[in-house]
Amino acid sequence: MSTLHQQVIEYIPRLRRYARALLRNDILAADDLVQDCLERALSHLHRWRAGSDLRAWLFTIMHNVYVNQIRHLKNGPDFVELSDEDGSLIANSSAESGVMLRDLERALAMLSPDQREILLLVSLEGMQYQQVAEILGIPEGTVMSRLSRARTQLRTILTQGTAQTLRRIK
Repeated sequence: MSTLHQQVIEYIPRLRRYARALLRNDILAADDLVQDCLERALSHLHRWRAGSDLRAWLFTIMHNVYVNQIRHLKNGPDFVELSDEDGSLIANSSAESGVMLRDLERALAMLSPDQREILLLVSLEGMQYQQVAEILGIPEGTVMSRLSRARTQLRTILTQGTAQTLRRIK
């Protein structure tokens, strides 16, 4: 196996994490998205320019595959989303952290897809604005403004949600 293939394999956990966040923890759809991304990347590996950022190239492919899937879904059948009633997606380290994780997941789901993508790429993946702009094919200023709006909206959702969910127990 070539070193380039090995480098692509090393990015799979990051691609899976981003795909799950994009698809609101729909694990099967996220794995399908990663698989489609990797299939396209490996079949077009000859198009990657040596010396350029492989991570940004892979995330660009994933974004394009995701956008294409969204376009196709608009014309396809409606599916019913299953909830995570057994809590298998929430970390079980403590009750408080599980509640916080659930609240964050719900708040992220309330953001628009454009804001959620940028927030996840910058905050979760630690990418710089220029890289995110290249991946999404938008100006860097748009990345900054959407990120600012996403953070403000997320903060608002989380603070309003906390006030509503806290109860006094005697």
